[in-house]
Amino acid sequence: MITKRQQLILNAIIEQYAEVAVPVGSSLLSKVFGVSSATIRAEMADLEHFGYIMQPHTSAGRIPTDKGYRFYVNNLDKEEMESATERRGERAINARVSGGGLPERTIRNAVDTLVELTSNLGLATIGPQLYISGLSNLFGQPEFMDGSQVQQVARLLDNLEPWLYEVAPNQPLNVYIGQENPIGRSAGCSLIIGRFRSPYSDQSYIGVLGPTRQSYRDVMNLVRRSGEALEVALYE
Repeated sequence: MITKRQQLILNAIIEQYAEVAVPVGSSLLSKVFGVSSATIRAEMADLEHFGYIMQPHTSAGRIPTDKGYRFYVNNLDKEEMESATERRGERAINARVSGGGLPERTIRNAVDTLVELTSNLGLATIGPQLYISGLSNLFGQPEFMDGSQVQQVARLLDNLEPWLYEVAPNQPLNVYIGQENPIGRSAGCSLIIGRFRSPYSDQSYIGVLGPTRQSYRDVMNLVRRSGEALEVALYE
């Protein structure tokens, strides 16, 4: 069991890494927490021992592991998920889906808005088909500059549609982090997907696919809000 300070340090590493995509060092965290770099290094050593963070190479800072991301997601406070950023995103989603016309166009508008807000690949089921938008966003991320990694992501995308219909995730919001993905385990991606009712199916889905380096708090909230907004718009 990690301490409260270790949890806060883990949160800070995850959130900082999501922003800058470089390992997070002890000197930065020592300023944030007002303690010595040695104290931060000791706490980071414990977090590494527990498997929540790792050091990608010698003399580098630390980055989160899939286990660290899972701990972070499981311990997100619902009140913390409500921020000015999410409220602006909610307004953008509502504006794009209200009065969107045909259900297919409304769902596409919601996906395209998620792509703009999260800089990830957006996706949704429209009847028996999977609508995807934002491939350039996904492959523009620094994690996927390696050709072999792109192949893994492409394999995941090839199998995503049949997997969704076979498994039919039954939670309002589902988060599959890195190796938790039942397909594309080595793709280094996280799938955040929500369920909503539509004229096509009570088991329709909307979500995003991006690197495991995610701003999970913001993205999870935006996906959830998108599903809620679609249900309102499609059944007004």
